[in-house]
Amino acid sequence: MLRKAFFPHNLIAHRRNVERSRRFANAFGFPGARVRPSFPAMNIWTNEDSAIVEARLPGANPEDIDISVEGETVTVAGSREPEALEDGEKYLRRERRYGKFSRTFRLPFAIEADEVQATFEKGILRVSLPRAEADKPKKIAVKSA
Repeated sequence: MLRKAFFPHNLIAHRRNVERSRRFANAFGFPGARVRPSFPAMNIWTNEDSAIVEARLPGANPEDIDISVEGETVTVAGSREPEALEDGEKYLRRERRYGKFSRTFRLPFAIEADEVQATFEKGILRVSLPRAEADKPKKIAVKSA
């Protein structure tokens, strides 16, 4: 197979095309034209017995966070208020997001909703999602005949 060499002038043309496409998509308001990072950033890990969801929510109030579980799906929703400025202060740069948020994830197993536990400490939300007993793998003993 013959491949075209990728020289710097090809990179410049590629960047021009990407920029044109971005401007076109933004001008006509195509959904997904501008992808913003999801907030809050979350980590999820699993083992045989459960899943753990961890979200960093600095400045959030635990009373403003809602967690719901249905089958294999967990939703973390809430809001974070903007920080109040003192008189005469103004933002030079503002990168921390505020307002309402909602993140939904589907786990590879059903969750025991009655046993879900959540803690919020130092701006970190940690949700423990135990696996439903009916969904846990069963070890079958083999008997000789």
